[in-house]
Amino acid sequence: MRFEYLEPESVEKVVSLLSKYGSEAKIIAGGTDLVAQMRDKAIKPGYVIDIGCIPGLDYIDYDKKQGLRIGALTSIRALEISAELRQRYPVISQAASQLGSVAIRNIGTIGGNLCNAAPSAETAPALIVLSATAKIVGPDGERVVALDDFFTGPGSTVLQNGELLVEIQVPLVPPNTKGVYLKHSIRSTIDLAIVNVAVVLTLESEYEVCKDIKLVLGAVAPTPMRTRKAEEILRGKKVDETLINETARVASDEVRPISDVRASAEYRKQMVEVLTRRAIREAMAKPSFLVE
Repeated sequence: MRFEYLEPESVEKVVSLLSKYGSEAKIIAGGTDLVAQMRDKAIKPGYVIDIGCIPGLDYIDYDKKQGLRIGALTSIRALEISAELRQRYPVISQAASQLGSVAIRNIGTIGGNLCNAAPSAETAPALIVLSATAKIVGPDGERVVALDDFFTGPGSTVLQNGELLVEIQVPLVPPNTKGVYLKHSIRSTIDLAIVNVAVVLTLESEYEVCKDIKLVLGAVAPTPMRTRKAEEILRGKKVDETLINETARVASDEVRPISDVRASAEYRKQMVEVLTRRAIREAMAKPSFLVE
């Protein structure tokens, strides 16, 4: 396979190259997804643009007034081991720890995991439940898109010609917020998810009444999806086993899985119910996220 390898030194240069070469160009950072796709001849780019050496895109920055910012080149491993994330946004660390092997997590980046747009991507549900947004730079300047709207289909995002994802932004969480990320796969974290789920709940102080909830599932639809009907079962009510079971059942009814080599659609729907129930129970048992 013949292609031209390019190594720009700035975001502005990347935008210029992407604008010039359009669909012929592909971005590489860690390369854990792109290299495999090229090896399998699933894609045949004419230009490979390496952004791995661009300074200033690898960071985890928390501000007590603004929230969290994650640079697109931040490694999955950095998300996994960050003490700041484990205390303040633990669902992100939990999701990162479930992505492939340690070797893959050391190389793979948050930007690559999101832009690859696999329905089973680990980090997407964990970020969507936290109301994360994506900062995008392109020929017309910057724009910010809710991560819930970032994915448009398998392998497809809202990124237009010349645009580059540069940062993930996560707002502050309210007090008494807790959550969990769970993944079900055939053998271990190395395998792609059959179903993954992230849930974040905010509770009334000193009571187990759910003020708010976000529940996001992966690998059960063309894109990561919020189960909004299921969320309404718990919102504003005291969390008990009856409502947890009903929430899990409704979540299973909402999803639109396919059958593939990893699992049948029916099995995925069953596992949505199992994992949703387990995730809510585990979230309720965990301590609240650290809030200053």
